[in-house]
Amino acid sequence: MAQIETQTMPLSRRETPRPGYAAASPGLDVAAVRTVVVVPTYRRPAMLRETLDSLSGQVGHAGFAILVVENDVGGQAGLTVARQVLEAGLLAGIAEVEPAPGNVSAINAGFSTALAAFPNAQFFLMIDDDETATPSWLASMVAAAEMSGADIVGGPVIPRFRTEPAAAISRHPVFHPAFGQTGPVERIYGSGNCLIRRAVFERLGEPAFDSRFNLLGGGDTDFFQRAHSAGFRSFWNQEALVIETVPEDRTSRNWVIKRGMRIGAINRALDMKGVAGAAGRAKVIAKDMAILAISPLRAIRSFVTSGHLLIAIHPIVIAFGRVSSAFGSEPHQYGQDKPS
Repeated sequence: MAQIETQTMPLSRRETPRPGYAAASPGLDVAAVRTVVVVPTYRRPAMLRETLDSLSGQVGHAGFAILVVENDVGGQAGLTVARQVLEAGLLAGIAEVEPAPGNVSAINAGFSTALAAFPNAQFFLMIDDDETATPSWLASMVAAAEMSGADIVGGPVIPRFRTEPAAAISRHPVFHPAFGQTGPVERIYGSGNCLIRRAVFERLGEPAFDSRFNLLGGGDTDFFQRAHSAGFRSFWNQEALVIETVPEDRTSRNWVIKRGMRIGAINRALDMKGVAGAAGRAKVIAKDMAILAISPLRAIRSFVTSGHLLIAIHPIVIAFGRVSSAFGSEPHQYGQDKPS
């Protein structure tokens, strides 16, 4: 039985050889693990505990392990929570510290370590540290992958507001999934509720996510876009629910508008990838102008269907986010001075 060796001090993936992790569950048999759930965390220990509790309550799927990636190298409160859960045997798995700051850095560390540490695992899932999984989430995601033969499976992330917001906030597109029914899709867009087969990582190579999106966000969208271009198939599983806790400071009009601006900036950054020469840049600029020009019409149509001005102006906000980023102004969602 192959087992993980643990260390008494927090260890960095980049500073120490494998095997050697910050924490591990007793007698972990890495050869028996078929499914790994990666959980990046940054300064949200209470929420992380809720996430891990929801994973310990999974039903219908055995032989899985977790991999917690602590991205707060100074405080490591999340590592403390992960160590307590693992060493108590509440979940099988390991935890490590990734000192390079940023969302992409943490995610890349998690997937890289999971691929190496669990050589027989075929399914790699991710859930954020402000989310909880419904009891059948893991079983449902794996079953969807096996039934559909898809390489990537996505599922809905449903908001749970700490304080009940206005209807224009609770119904706003930034809080709701891109799809609404189970079935094949061209690609998914977010990693907060996803399953990826090992073959995808092997084909696309490491690091999985592009570090250019470390602070802006959108590294997951870029990854799934590259996977689609490489011929991998995606599937949406509407039944595999994940619940995201939305704090009060994310229910303001200002936050929602900034989020829309960031979406526009991410979309433009994705368009700019691989663009070469003046002609390529001119095409992106032309697309910026076209999206900006049509955004008022989209806003009018949205107002007719939603009846809320904040929802209606979302296309305009996205368009302005694109244009602003063209002039070097990009909102950073993943700063290291506060939780992401």
